[in-house]
Parts: sequence; C-alpha cells; structure tokens
Amino acid sequence: MKYGQYFRNKSVVITGASSGIGKALAYEFASLGANVTLGARQSDKLAAIAEDLEKHGYKAAWCATDVTQAEDCRRLIETAVDKFGGIDILICNAGISMRALFDDVDLEVLHRLMDVNFWGTVYCTKYALRYIQASRGSIVGVSSVAGLHGLPGRTGYSASKYAMTGFLDTVRVENIKKGVHVMIACPGFTATNVRYSALTADGSRQGETPRKEEKMMTAEEVAGRIARGIKHRRRLVLMEFEGRATHFIKKFSPRFLDKMFYKVMAKEPNSPFK
Repeated sequence: MKYGQYFRNKSVVITGASSGIGKALAYEFASLGANVTLGARQSDKLAAIAEDLEKHGYKAAWCATDVTQAEDCRRLIETAVDKFGGIDILICNAGISMRALFDDVDLEVLHRLMDVNFWGTVYCTKYALRYIQASRGSIVGVSSVAGLHGLPGRTGYSASKYAMTGFLDTVRVENIKKGVHVMIACPGFTATNVRYSALTADGSRQGETPRKEEKMMTAEEVAGRIARGIKHRRRLVLMEFEGRATHFIKKFSPRFLDKMFYKVMAKEPNSPFK
C-alpha cells in the first residue's frame, strides 16, 4: 500500500470536505486506510460522500459544520473522537477567497474571510489539540501563495492566510516538547469551485474564474502532496514553481516580487487594476 501502513486506522478530520480539495483529501486518506471525519456546511453532500466511502469499504463519519461557529467546530471534533476514539490528523481546509481592490471592498467581506479562513482554523485547532497532543499527531493548514506574499486584489485572503500561518507557527513552537507536527500546505491555483465562489467587492460571489483550469493543479494532486507532506512531517509544502519561486525571491528581492505580483494579477481578464 502507498506509504506502507502509516495512515492505517489513523483518525483524520477534514474541514471544507464537501467539494474540491477537501473532498479529494477525504478519498485520499480513506484510500490509505485512515478513518475520516468530514466537516462542511452542506450536510447532504457530506452524507453522500461518507456513504460512497463506506460502499468502498472505508470508514467515514461526518458532521455539518460552519467553521465560523465555535460550537460547530467542537461538535465536529467530538464526532471524530466518539466514532474513532481520538484524532491523529486535523486538516484545516475550509476557506473562501475574494477578488477586489481594497479601495472598493466592503469591510464585511474582510470580516467574512477572517471568520472562515483564520477563526475556523483557530476553533478546530482549539478543540482538537489535546487529542493531537495525545497521539503526537499533525495539524495542517491549507494556505496559499497569498499566505507567503501579499496578493493584490486579495487583501482579505492574504491577510487571513498570513494570520493562519502565524497562528499555526506559534502552535508548533508551543508544542515542540509534545511531539505535535504542524504543516502549512500552499497549493497554487487549483481547479476547484473556490474560485467561482470568491467574493467580490460587495460580498456577492464571483461566479466565474479569470484563469484557465487546464493550467492548474487538480484537487487530487494537491491531496496527494498533502498526504506525502504529513508522512514526512514537513513544516511547509510548496506545490508549484510559483510558490517555490515566491518563497525564494522574497528572501532576497521583495520589491521585485511586489512588481511581479502586480504585473501578473493585472493581466487577468477583467482585472480590478485596469
């Protein structure tokens, strides 16, 4: 089996599990022998995914979860503990994006991104941490290139991912002697519906993507790389050339990187910079 027996019978909690990367993670870890607990707002989709996994002989549980609500996050963690006896891996994947200049954006949009991307991670980590400490397990935050360098037109998205990274980096340091592994995973642009649901300046959904899907990573590729990163207990997983280049160039020429990011984002169809 891929990765040997490493993931067999491990309890894995995944947020944002009803579609995209989260759904791909559910199938990836289930196929590796893990017991998966799925959280997202759409209970019908979660139920369908769990049923399909069980049809294939895998073990799955689910809990309708709005990660902006602390009590929902607590119930998700309790579901995993009640069903599988504990938690070995928490993957904070739930997230939303945005596309608008800060000049134009409604401040409520930024609050919404922080609530989902940052506070959702905080809530789930808070309730899962003692179980992960007991198992000497892993906490994963699914971030982005926007969490490595400010992405123009995505102020709230970058801010929330930076905040998530700072939070999880600190959790890592606090738990050095407790054996907790903390990993930041940074996919590039991925072919998922998160781009279609990105919020515009007034909080409405974008409804379309300015980028070509055929040039993007698939959700399944991202899930596989996250699993590999957890197996090797990496701190940071950069999945594409853009992410690796951003990480490298920022150390030596952040001003040049500013210009490159502006140039790239300005070339998008219907770019807010035009």
